[in-house]
Amino acid sequence: MSNYTVESTKVETSDGAKLHSRLFKPMEEGEITDNLVVVLVHPFSILGGCQAFLKGIAAGLAGKGYKTVTFDMRGAGKSTGRPSLTGFAEIKDVIAVCKWVCENLSSDRILLVGSSAGAPIAGSAVDEIKEVVGYVSIGYPFGMFASILFGRHHKGILKSPKPKLFVMGTRDGFTSVKQLQNKLSSAAGRVETHLIEGASHFQMEGAEFDNQMVNLILTFISSL
Repeated sequence: MSNYTVESTKVETSDGAKLHSRLFKPMEEGEITDNLVVVLVHPFSILGGCQAFLKGIAAGLAGKGYKTVTFDMRGAGKSTGRPSLTGFAEIKDVIAVCKWVCENLSSDRILLVGSSAGAPIAGSAVDEIKEVVGYVSIGYPFGMFASILFGRHHKGILKSPKPKLFVMGTRDGFTSVKQLQNKLSSAAGRVETHLIEGASHFQMEGAEFDNQMVNLILTFISSL
């Protein structure tokens, strides 16, 4: 028997997209650890990314006492609208979901977690939402090829003073360890990195790493 429940809802963005969202909650209200809510941002919609990729992490965090929200960005899954190539329209999606969290879950503390292309999109939203208290990136695509699409997002998260954790596999095909270190050398605020030896970019999106991601996120939350 699972130790969490799931509720579905629709969240409307400022420009009218309706986002299919899911709230993962601890089974008992008494098991909720604190009022921090984790919002997970999925990989690139245009390559088939959707909230289902993040179900394992969301379930794991809910099982440990944290309300967690996943959602399909515009044009993905059951959400309306069209996905954008550079992920700039999707910043509105992240902001809308965080606003919904604040209004409906009595939370004034949000941790934003972005996976793959979801990492730059979430990173651009961090300073747009005052309730966001920290940021976790899983496989941020900092490399040269990915930067053609997502390069304009980099400065948003690098200049944010909010605490940041970057998790990456040492065999990530989009970003080398050296590229990651070079980028983060100019970052503001508290910056942590966690490298997973031998893991590739798309492996990190797979279920085999879900428990490890949950534990890394929980450790990071405890430091906020």
